Amino acid sequence: MAEMFKLEPVPEETDPAEPAAGGHDAGMAMLMMGLGALSKRALAAMPALFAVPAVGSAFLLWYLTPKPDVYQIVSLTIYALFVLAAAWLVRTR
Repeated sequence: MAEMFKLEPVPEETDPAEPAAGGHDAGMAMLMMGLGALSKRALAAMPALFAVPAVGSAFLLWYLTPKPDVYQIVSLTIYALFVLAAAWLVRTR
């Protein structure tokens, strides 16, 4: 009977003048893809991170002003309106 034959891997022939496939370019592409996904997730989470602390900061400033004069009341009101407008804009987008 015929002898059993063995399968052997054939080594790949690479041209030394060409850079290796993958390598630095593939790693950079994977890094950019990961950073892009991370930035999109951070942008999607921004409304939840912004609204509650910002509105809370306006009320905290009102609370921490012991004897407000007219200028402090006006400036705190403007700040509170700005924070509420910014929170509204973030929520509606």
